[in-house]
Amino acid sequence: MSSTVTHIGFADESHWNTGRFRSLGLVTLPLNYLEVAESEVRRLLEESQVREFKWKKLDGAKERFAAEKLCKFAVERACAGQLRVDMLVWDTEDSRHKIPGRDDIANLERMYYHLFRNVLRARWPNDAVWRLCPDEHTALDWGTLEDCLKNVSAGVEVERSLFTGGQFRIRLRQEFGIEAIQPVSSGANPILQLADLFAGLTVFSRDKFDGYQEWLQDTSLQARLFDKDDASADPSRSSSERFKVLKEFYELCKARKLGVNLKEKRGLWTPNPKNPINFWLYEPQHPEDKAPQKGRR
Repeated sequence: MSSTVTHIGFADESHWNTGRFRSLGLVTLPLNYLEVAESEVRRLLEESQVREFKWKKLDGAKERFAAEKLCKFAVERACAGQLRVDMLVWDTEDSRHKIPGRDDIANLERMYYHLFRNVLRARWPNDAVWRLCPDEHTALDWGTLEDCLKNVSAGVEVERSLFTGGQFRIRLRQEFGIEAIQPVSSGANPILQLADLFAGLTVFSRDKFDGYQEWLQDTSLQARLFDKDDASADPSRSSSERFKVLKEFYELCKARKLGVNLKEKRGLWTPNPKNPINFWLYEPQHPEDKAPQKGRR
């Protein structure tokens, strides 16, 4: 028997199979706030003359202005208790992931599980009933979950009981209150564009951490006084625009005391995961916590 959906989550991935850092983002909110939130995000995008925001297209002032407006919207709404932003990032160079034949799709499934477990039940009312809306271009085939997940390794991970073929939908409902999974298009769902923004920003803050620190120095008043004119070290236009977004977002979080840290883990990180804007660096939980490998089912 189906239940009435009370909450909704929009999920997106960034660099799930390329580069050192990979991220998975989830923006969650009560269903009765969705219409207001969507209309506000659409208005902000229209003001910036951006039809659909995509992190990978951020390479100029127009997209930067849109990104900064979306960051401000997310911070204000998170502080008001109207939505959450939870970003999970993992490092493929750590002991869990630096293994031969790593199965990135199966690993992504596990990362989705960790995100569900730590957000849907732990950060919202325990009786919430969820509709989950992943990007339709996700690496996972949510439309045929049984086929997608039936081959997942039954290794030592505690969540192995979740991935048991045809039982998956039942377990999603029992464990997390997920009533429906409905892949959606980014263009028609403004809140999914928020998930795209923060998933991209999460990876960027780690990939370009050193470059960002140099850029901060070079753009500070003190650096200008010394007439630093070595153009060879200038970041690309795309990176420069993204540095500005990262700086603006981090300062917004600091002003609102959201507990988001940038330096300690060399990238966006929230020490207290209860905070409504949460950047979570996944770290191996125990020596046997290894990413799944291809051919080991």
